[in-house]
Amino acid sequence: MKYFFLSDGWIVGRVWELGGLWNESGWRRKPHIQQMHLCIWENGEQLWLYRVEDAVLMVEVKPGEGIDVEAAAKNIGQVVLKRLMTADQVLDRLCSSTKPTQPS
Repeated sequence: MKYFFLSDGWIVGRVWELGGLWNESGWRRKPHIQQMHLCIWENGEQLWLYRVEDAVLMVEVKPGEGIDVEAAAKNIGQVVLKRLMTADQVLDRLCSSTKPTQPS
């Protein structure tokens, strides 16, 4: 499995695998992407941990409908996560976070 953190309110867009963009007709399914029940706080933002299957190489994330698009466009607008994390990297990040949390 691979992992990434995603800011609260942002959503996953396109997904890439070894052959390029994820092809649902070729795979006969959507990629397995699951939000975990674990988040960290970084610079005042809540970052949720997501788990993806090994076949996924890269994901595109973008602001969800609840996000002020103009404010997001000033800062980032749209982000492509080029490098997913291993479980060990996630543990290191969680351990170095000042305030890891689980939702109640």
